[in-house]
Amino acid sequence: MKNPSITFHGAAGTVTGSCMEVRHGTSRVLVDCGLFQGTRTLEKLNYEPFSFEVDGISAVILTHAHIDHSGLLPKLVAAGYSGPIFCTAATRDLLYHMLPDAGRIQEYEAERRNRRADRADAGEIEPVYTEADALAAFNQAHPLGFKQWFEPAPGFKARFWNAGHILGSASVELEVGGSRLLFSGDLGPNHKAFHPDPEAPAGFDHVICESTYGDRVREEVTIEQRRTLLEAEIKAALTRGGNLVIPVFALERTQELLLDIASLINSGRLPHPRVFIDSPLASRATEVFARHANDLEDMGDGEVFQHPSFHYVASATESMRLNQMSGAIIMAASGMCEAGRIRHHLRHNLSRRQSTVLFVGFQAAGSLGRTILDGADRVRISGHDVSVRAQIRRLEGYSAHADQDDLLRWIEARQPIAGSLFLSHGETGATETLRRMAQPVCTNHTIVLPQIGECYALPSASAARRLKTGKPELHDAVSRDWQNDYAEFATRLKSALNSIDSASARREALAKMNSILRSYSDHRFQRKQEG
Repeated sequence: MKNPSITFHGAAGTVTGSCMEVRHGTSRVLVDCGLFQGTRTLEKLNYEPFSFEVDGISAVILTHAHIDHSGLLPKLVAAGYSGPIFCTAATRDLLYHMLPDAGRIQEYEAERRNRRADRADAGEIEPVYTEADALAAFNQAHPLGFKQWFEPAPGFKARFWNAGHILGSASVELEVGGSRLLFSGDLGPNHKAFHPDPEAPAGFDHVICESTYGDRVREEVTIEQRRTLLEAEIKAALTRGGNLVIPVFALERTQELLLDIASLINSGRLPHPRVFIDSPLASRATEVFARHANDLEDMGDGEVFQHPSFHYVASATESMRLNQMSGAIIMAASGMCEAGRIRHHLRHNLSRRQSTVLFVGFQAAGSLGRTILDGADRVRISGHDVSVRAQIRRLEGYSAHADQDDLLRWIEARQPIAGSLFLSHGETGATETLRRMAQPVCTNHTIVLPQIGECYALPSASAARRLKTGKPELHDAVSRDWQNDYAEFATRLKSALNSIDSASARREALAKMNSILRSYSDHRFQRKQEG
């Protein structure tokens, strides 16, 4: 009997686009089917045809509702997939809101880019999928409980374990072809608000572990200590007189912040600030949390999600009106500032010295949030150059991801691992650092850092064997790309030209730049003629 195999179609060398294909006999099961997020080059992968045959997929097992894990399910269904999507009950409740919202964003972003003046001579952009595709995908979701065995496809046996990352998040135990596998999904840190610590059994042939924060150790912060830090940030920001703008992930991060702000108000440590939740998706996700409140930890005393200081912003018009305010707390998606209402709040607040932008989540390489956090003094937002004068702050205590110590403890608790440990879902530096740190507890098995497109055989009780190499052309796409360099160049160009002494010298500089661009065009034309 041939060994089962695994192919990494995303989240290898990057933190987005999670999608792994496990194949055995005639059955093929996907674990996650996520959207690529970050640089424009990376996002273009969402428009490419799937690198697997859609009509050959038997089932999808979904670890959780975050879009980088679930966001290409609508495209999969639109491409003809009609099979089941297995997930936990809470994940299905969240998908009811998450997927249609993602479809609306795809439609809106395509329309917005097609309207841009600098794309007037370019072809029409089609959305990756539509809201209707998203609703169709939701209808194929099958909810299951934790620790409940099920058979996703002939020859496969699976069950979910609590991953402690977000509401409904799960690790996936899979038995196939004589091999016992464990997919971590995204793991939460120990002592996270709302959820118990991650759990899973021990003793596997192969373990696939995320490594988002594999290169950093966060200071241990209790929920109470975190609230004290947040209290200080809020008071300092509002004292400056401007707005406190918080880019948030609509799912989990928003609800954790609401929990902490409500607790600070209820205990008298904060006055009643005006808090605007400017994300329809975050508002709907909060309703799901409220329905599952009896299953959540750390809720405390007093009102939380419907606190009188909280104002849920519905319409775009109401959202725009927030830009006329000062002294408000504005929480808006997306968390990496790549789309959504946060972008117009940044346009109106980044240039204000009185305002503060507080980052409370991971910022992927190439994202606008990462660019701001790395200290850019000018950024480009929706075709506009924006100077960065606002206070830029970061608060680490809200990560929904396990840090290096958490990951190492989780890996050690899965021992013995008879075959291989795969480190996925992390940028190159993070996976390589975690590999070095994990080596002392991985003496009996190999550690593999997969690349997108690679395929491995998964034999029982022995190391994985690579069957197919990855796609070298995708390596550059998983980090900063030319679009980032162009945006930085464009935002600095005018000030750089103004620093040149004379108008004639400025014209000379522009002529030289044009000459270089023409030389590339002439070279391509010459090669085409010779070919």
